[in-house]
This record gives sequence, structure tokens and C-alpha cells, in this order.
Amino acid sequence: MMKLKHLAWMSGIACVMSATTPMAWAQNDGGGGPPGGGGPGGGRPRMDPAQIQQRMMDNLREQMDVKDDAEWKIIETRAQKVWEARREAMPPFGRGFRRGGDNNGGGGGRGGMFGAPPNPDLEALNKAIESNAPAEQVKSALEKYRASRKAKEAALAQAQADLQKVLTVKQEAVAVANGLLN
Repeated sequence: MMKLKHLAWMSGIACVMSATTPMAWAQNDGGGGPPGGGGPGGGRPRMDPAQIQQRMMDNLREQMDVKDDAEWKIIETRAQKVWEARREAMPPFGRGFRRGGDNNGGGGGRGGMFGAPPNPDLEALNKAIESNAPAEQVKSALEKYRASRKAKEAALAQAQADLQKVLTVKQEAVAVANGLLN
């Protein structure tokens, strides 16, 4: 069940990212598609996360049909907290996909996916794994990492509950369809 939820959530993130990419290209090069330069190794330009988030929020407001600015400010603040909590609670894809690392799991670990701050408990666990630490040390690091993940998941659940409290039924349905709520 958890794997299915994780897969569904990651599919939603991929859809959001792919939906915003053409808009970023259009803004960066006048609308002609992906430019030949702009990023490391040529290819896609770097997208401004603030612009992406603003577009997502504008789209959400339109879908929720919120006309009142005061009402939107409350919803927007809580939706941003959900997105931030979700980003921090997102499990890593595996040691080979750590930010700054290589496909062998080496290097870095300086930050999480999609701009999430680095998780010191995950870094300690990876260090224990890479150094072939004794089983008790690995077990301790694993328990600390699981505890930190559980705390982040609880923070996400609280942020979602806070958002749900201020939504109408239609707005809640839009939030579920957009991956903000379960």
C-alpha cells in the first residue's frame, strides 16, 4: 500500500514538473521549445523554482475558483506548508540518486530531491553504510533515520489537516486531484 501511494505521489510530481517545463522554455527563449544551451552540458535551462511555484499556485486558485483575496491568502499559505512538508517528507529514490552523488552512491548527499534540505539522519545512515560500520551502528543510524522520517510524515499529515479545515468540498476535491491532500 505504501509503495502504491509513493508511486502515485511521484507520478503526480512528474506530471507537475512536465506540465511546467514547456512554460519555462517559452519564457526563456520566446516560445520555441527547449533551447540548445542554458544548463550544464547544453540542454534545458534552469527553471526558477519561485516561478514554478507561483504558476502552480495561480493554477490551483483558478481550479478552486477562489475570488476573495483574503480567502486565497489563507488557502495559499496552508497549501505552501503542505508542499514544503511533502518535499521534506519525500523518501529518497536510492543512494545512487542523491543530489551531488554519482550512480555508485558516492559523493555529496548535500541536499534532497526538489530542493529539500539535507537530512543529517540520512547522511549518517549513508556514511554508516559506505564505511561498512558495525551492525549496531548501522541499526542505530537506521532507527534515527526512520524516526526522523516518521516525524516529517506526521508534520505533513498535520499540514494537510490544517489545509483541509479551510476548504469547501469542491476545493478539497481539487486539492486531492492536485496531490495536496490524500
